[in-house]
Amino acid sequence: MRVGFIGLGSQGGPMARRIVEEGYETTLWARRPASLEPYADTAAKTAATPAELGAASDLVCLCVVGDDDVRQVLEGEHGVLAGMRSGGIIAIHSTVHPDTCRQLAEKTAAQGISLIDATVSGGGMAAAERRLLVMVGGEDDAVERVRPVFATYADPIVHLGGVGSGQTTKLLNNLLFTANLATAKSALDLGSALGIDAARLGEVITHGTANSFALGRITNPGGFELLAGHAAGLLRKDVGLIAGLASTADAEPGIVLTAADATLAMMQNPR
Repeated sequence: MRVGFIGLGSQGGPMARRIVEEGYETTLWARRPASLEPYADTAAKTAATPAELGAASDLVCLCVVGDDDVRQVLEGEHGVLAGMRSGGIIAIHSTVHPDTCRQLAEKTAAQGISLIDATVSGGGMAAAERRLLVMVGGEDDAVERVRPVFATYADPIVHLGGVGSGQTTKLLNNLLFTANLATAKSALDLGSALGIDAARLGEVITHGTANSFALGRITNPGGFELLAGHAAGLLRKDVGLIAGLASTADAEPGIVLTAADATLAMMQNPR
């Protein structure tokens, strides 16, 4: 399978490198030539446009930032769909609205191209170590065809259902992570008020039954403030998306959304 990869950032870059290192014929495209420089020592080829990349690929992986970026790269005048042949597969690794994936899947199907959503969690280091979590939504046949490629950087690879289900699952994961940040910070703050050093309390809890990934992100001094500066915008986007999905489905999100909203409020004034 020939693979094209677009989105060579801190997450996508290590994923693309693993694909190349496993021997897949790989083509890369980036808006900025500097993004391609780290791959000069590899066997990867480069394309002048997304359309050229699409024409050279059986599978195109997208790891760009948001919905508009995905649409532009796929549907633009020189987008992937302008060059990709029938029988190809597009995998959206970006975290976007599930409806964006469903709408694009309808359009690609008209060209004989399958589209799956394949959101990821774990970061670039996990991809480099082949332990990235991939949450997949799409038709069984397309998912199984691309599984060996995903396995170059991922374990586990979880197929959750039809197109969009991977996105919904990723949003739920991020909602719970955001909620856990509020409860973890509140517990550390309460401990300080009761005379327990926050760092020592964090050390204890990380070895106890109340441990969480969120707690691990904020146990170091200034950890919450640092996270707020780097991730507040993305978490706000994802919480807003899942809240909208719940409202449309007339589903009660319960206390998890309340806690997540509390985190976002804390992040507006993290000190």
